[in-house]
Amino acid sequence: MDERTPRSDAEAAPEYLRTVPPLVVERQRTGSARLVIGLVMVIAALSGGYIVFRSLHSTHPVGAAGHNAQAAPQPVGAATIGQGDIRVIINALGTVTPIATITVQTQINGQLQEVAFTEGQMIKKGDFLAQIDPRPYQLLQAQYEGQLARDQGVLAQARVDLARYKTLAEQNSIARQQYEDQIYIVQQDEGTVKLDQALIDQQKLNVTYCHIVSPVTGRIGLRLVDPGNYLQTTNTTGVAVVTQLQPITVIFPVPEDDLPDILSQTKTSPPLEVYAYDRANVRSLATGRVAALDSQIDTTTGTAKLRAQFDNADNALFPNQFVNAQLVVKALHNVVTMPTAAIQRGAPGTYVYVINANDTVSVRPVSIGPTDGPMVAVNSGLSVGERVVVDGADRLRDGARVTIAGARSANATSINAAPSRDHPEHRVGGGQ
Repeated sequence: MDERTPRSDAEAAPEYLRTVPPLVVERQRTGSARLVIGLVMVIAALSGGYIVFRSLHSTHPVGAAGHNAQAAPQPVGAATIGQGDIRVIINALGTVTPIATITVQTQINGQLQEVAFTEGQMIKKGDFLAQIDPRPYQLLQAQYEGQLARDQGVLAQARVDLARYKTLAEQNSIARQQYEDQIYIVQQDEGTVKLDQALIDQQKLNVTYCHIVSPVTGRIGLRLVDPGNYLQTTNTTGVAVVTQLQPITVIFPVPEDDLPDILSQTKTSPPLEVYAYDRANVRSLATGRVAALDSQIDTTTGTAKLRAQFDNADNALFPNQFVNAQLVVKALHNVVTMPTAAIQRGAPGTYVYVINANDTVSVRPVSIGPTDGPMVAVNSGLSVGERVVVDGADRLRDGARVTIAGARSANATSINAAPSRDHPEHRVGGGQ
């Protein structure tokens, strides 16, 4: 055979395949092709993923971004540590309690004829409030007055007889016993006259009870009974409730651990000052002074109650209103102070960010004392003249670079300034 003549597939195949059936040979070729195609697809997928990763890496370099964020100076607000006075204040939740709350009730039975007050109006002691029908008692008074006149005549006659019997007895014209009996008759008539007079006075008092007046100066509440109703002394509802508003008091609890400081201050004059704030602890309502301390400690809460009295000239305090009471126990003079905004709390405990001379910050643990408004006393950890971060500390780390965006002095406020507005149930008088 000529060498240029093409050979058949069977002749071109290796020797060991010439004995294999053609169908098996075809299947082996198909499997090899599929394997090659699969490898090509895997390689293409890996190449595409690598290209995408490189593209993202070149656009947002993670390492470079983190490094640049740390290296860029952070703008912060700063304050300089100062020195001044800090008040020790105890905060508590108090209740406005009137000195007098009186339910106006009838002291006599009768029909209510008139209600002379307007609901919610301010009234004074002795103002006319209501009128009960007085006619039954006026009639009884007239009856007893007539009875008194009759008994007074009987008494006058008995006294004349006594004088006559006395003369006759001295002359031995009558028996001694008749004269003595007349003495007792006069005494009996005198007792009857006194009884009649007491009955008259009682009816006069009943007539007075029919005219109901206010027992105190204050605000009268809603009307509890309408005219035309028959009132009885056994009725507990009453006509209305009068509440004294000026002066008024606030009762609030203080921890038993603070009692020694409070007792030592109550022995001096003037009494301790108390500031009353609204429920949001933002708006000042009134300023008063401690009036009384309870006689015992509540064992369930470990607190003792204090009563503070307020003039309440503008009626800013309302009965049963909840207020935040702030008791000023004492004042600390010439202590190291800083703004409360500089305080941070975390793993080191209580700490601040101190601004160094090279415009970097350092974490420094501090021990703080009482808080007075926006200022806090520093027991240890800081010195006067150092700078601390008061704004932007959430973006800082130890050693971070900063730029000062705003600075202020950290001198404490005067002890005569407005009191603090901390949480009402948090005692700011103790150090940490």
